[in-house]
Amino acid sequence: MSDTVEMESFDSLVNLSLNGSKLDEFNRIYYGRKEHKYLKIKETNINFAKKSNFEIAAYDFPAPKEEIRSPRIVKIGIIQHSIAVPTDRPITEQRQGIFDKIRNIIATAADEGVNIICLQEAWSMPFAFCTREKQPWCEFAESATEGPSNVFLKELAANYNMVIVSPILERDESHGDTIWNTAVVIDEFGKIIGKHRKNHIPRVGDFNESTYYIEGNTGHPVFETKFGKIAINICYGRHHPLNWLMFGINGAEIVFNPSATVSGLSEHLWAVEARNAAISNSYFTCAINRVGTETFTNEFTSGDGKHAHKDFGHFYGSSYVTAPDGCRTPGLSRINDGLMITQIDLNQCRQIKDKWGFTMTQRLDLYAESLTKAVQPDFERQIIKKN
Repeated sequence: MSDTVEMESFDSLVNLSLNGSKLDEFNRIYYGRKEHKYLKIKETNINFAKKSNFEIAAYDFPAPKEEIRSPRIVKIGIIQHSIAVPTDRPITEQRQGIFDKIRNIIATAADEGVNIICLQEAWSMPFAFCTREKQPWCEFAESATEGPSNVFLKELAANYNMVIVSPILERDESHGDTIWNTAVVIDEFGKIIGKHRKNHIPRVGDFNESTYYIEGNTGHPVFETKFGKIAINICYGRHHPLNWLMFGINGAEIVFNPSATVSGLSEHLWAVEARNAAISNSYFTCAINRVGTETFTNEFTSGDGKHAHKDFGHFYGSSYVTAPDGCRTPGLSRINDGLMITQIDLNQCRQIKDKWGFTMTQRLDLYAESLTKAVQPDFERQIIKKN
């Protein structure tokens, strides 16, 4: 399937094609501001990232100072990465290879003062769900509290005084060994605050994930951390505006979107959906996609007529962050591991609500009434026909 040469990034292509006032104007129209407001990164971390084969980028989203409230400055980190060893290796070896890679990236983030970090969907394993093979992939499923992935991250969270969001394949032993696609929130003491299970499960082409897990049962929780109120909209949920809406209604200031999506599927939507959510809900959004091509031993087929194949295509990375005013960062690479750091002022959330009035004018009462009618068996659409 993946026999094309992948472009490094859309953003680097723009920088090679434009300069001067034309580049400024493109940036103003596309990113929302002429300058990207780069944050200074320590030279030691730049060199370490090069040596360790991951990209590092850092940006600032300042907010106007207020008379009554002090600034609420937070540093966010998001990580995209490829798998570390081939998918035919033992489960423990595959997982450990990713641990070794992630340990270095999180250490770098900590050295840059990151307060909250989020990993990609199912970060500690290959994205094997769409093969529909139960073995050995179900063996990656683990306890949300004491599984190896979160035991590993709890130590790092405590060591670095950092909140870590860990999206994993959860094994729920208390309820018949059920498997869920789950994001676990670990606080700065290494204690688990809670978890959220993926609300929307795709059934599109290769991505027919209901073979492994079904729609989540945790609602739209917002986790109040030392560094702000955060929520997690896992992958396919980004296609559902009401999913984003409910996190905002519950008070989220930052919503992470850990994902796994490939080129040729919905890449033309990638730069739009999380950005739209930030605008319509007046919070920060962080879109995170894994990177690389993951090849499996056995061929599998899709529901879209493609010939049998051994990979899903290229996971194109391109992770980015959007502020409540709609300004966004460039994306990370489409082909390389990466760490993006953004310094934000959470006061911007209320400032943008005051400026645009989206939450004040959203008419929840009107839509609640209409949706209550729409879900009834005898619902009739409000269509006025010509006499």
